[in-house]
Amino acid sequence: MAVSLQKYPLRPISNNIPRSHRPSLLHVRVTCSATTTTKPQPNLEKLVVENRFVNPPLPNDPTLQSTWSHRLWVAAGCTSLFASLAKSIVGGFGSHLWLEPALAGYAGYVLADLGSGVYHWAIDNYGDESTPIVGTQIEAFQGHHKWPWIITRRQFANNLHALARVITLTVLPLDLAFSDPVVHGFVSTFAFCIMFSQQFHAWAHGTKSKLPPLVVALQDIGLLVSRRQHAEHHRAPYNNNYCIVSGAWNKVLDETKVFEAMEMVLYLQLGVRPRSWSDPNSDWTEETEIISNNQA
Repeated sequence: MAVSLQKYPLRPISNNIPRSHRPSLLHVRVTCSATTTTKPQPNLEKLVVENRFVNPPLPNDPTLQSTWSHRLWVAAGCTSLFASLAKSIVGGFGSHLWLEPALAGYAGYVLADLGSGVYHWAIDNYGDESTPIVGTQIEAFQGHHKWPWIITRRQFANNLHALARVITLTVLPLDLAFSDPVVHGFVSTFAFCIMFSQQFHAWAHGTKSKLPPLVVALQDIGLLVSRRQHAEHHRAPYNNNYCIVSGAWNKVLDETKVFEAMEMVLYLQLGVRPRSWSDPNSDWTEETEIISNNQA
């Protein structure tokens, strides 16, 4: 049935709208059409790959288990550290030096905490899984913000093998090249703290009642990063408390806004925005329900 536009004229909704802004009625045409579409089948292989990054690993997931390769690298790292420490002690006895190697060791401990914070800040905010050399660690740290409790489920060598590899390849040449007790006082302590920083990190996510009493005591007196201090790093805006050895540098770095200044410099020079500038999304939001279910 045809409808006459003259019999039922179209009127403006409001006379307050300027004439120049009112739309002109040229033609009115109603077209009905029906199309049949076939819903494409999902790519099951793609879904499996994506699901690996969406869901947390299960407690018995092979990615959390130590392999013989992991254990060998940790053993090699510990051997390199022991050789460096032995050279520092034996050299100190031979040259009657005590204070200098001890002070060098203390400096190594202090600077290891600072180094862990700078590295942690960098991989938290820049790069992705395709970044050369450190891409795997960047991906792991992004997943860590989603499921922080996973680090407590990793076996010892699984958690340390990546850093143990770096320490072995760095410290072993120094063991062969130098015999100065002061040099090795610094190297052995610095390298030890860096290699075991992921274990200190795991303890900072542990439950107090399940941690060894010595570890709890070291956390309470500030020699190891505390659980309370590191918990602040996993709360919005996720841009503080990056240091994970003793955490002694966290207050200084956060109050002086060192990392914020570095982020601004990188943004102005390279145009790269850190992840901490973006609003927290689901990838950075801790899944507390999953934590409670897995710990029950």
